[in-house]
Amino acid sequence: QVQLAESGGGLVQAGGSLRLSCAASGRTDSSYGMGWFRQAPGKEREFVAAIRSATLYAASVTGRFTISRDNAGNTMYLQMNDLKPEDTAVYYCAAAMRSGSLRWESTYDYWGQGTQVTVSS
Repeated sequence: QVQLAESGGGLVQAGGSLRLSCAASGRTDSSYGMGWFRQAPGKEREFVAAIRSATLYAASVTGRFTISRDNAGNTMYLQMNDLKPEDTAVYYCAAAMRSGSLRWESTYDYWGQGTQVTVSS
């Protein structure tokens, strides 16, 4: 079992920055993939970014968001710059023990509870 806990969400003005963290505990392994997804009100959850041997980004955040992970693999970060009102959502971190595309929700085995990010215009 792996437990995931997000932190770092909050309220920020458009153009501002936030850094989200995801702390993993339990049966952690630096080789598994980790990702960030988000869900805005009234919308389906969508892929944001992921990291395993390489990094992946959704087109909507490329150039603004940066995903990273500490050397032990237990903490993942999402640096979000130039935030826009359309980035407002609950952000979830997830861990994938299996192979498969990290863009797909179905690849992930464990999910955090989410952290709210609100960007005001």
